[in-house]
Amino acid sequence: MTDADFRHDDLDTRRKRLRYRAWHRGTKEADLLIGPFADSELANMDHNQMDDFEAVLRLPDPALVRWLTGQEAIPDDANSPVMKWLLAFQTKS
Repeated sequence: MTDADFRHDDLDTRRKRLRYRAWHRGTKEADLLIGPFADSELANMDHNQMDDFEAVLRLPDPALVRWLTGQEAIPDDANSPVMKWLLAFQTKS
């Protein structure tokens, strides 16, 4: 195996872990908002975007649900490029 193979395996493992976390949030509402995004978009994410996605996954479910359903505006400190991507995904779904 080459170094490139190891890096690819690490990336694939990270994507699988993020997908699992996206679908096993703690509330069904958050699972249904974030899980399909992970299914659709994780393959397109680079390391920095996955870092941002991990930060989104650390946010509390009640806040994420309110933000992603438009009940509340996303605060500036949580409004990362991946959060905007996630919000755009919600509006097109």
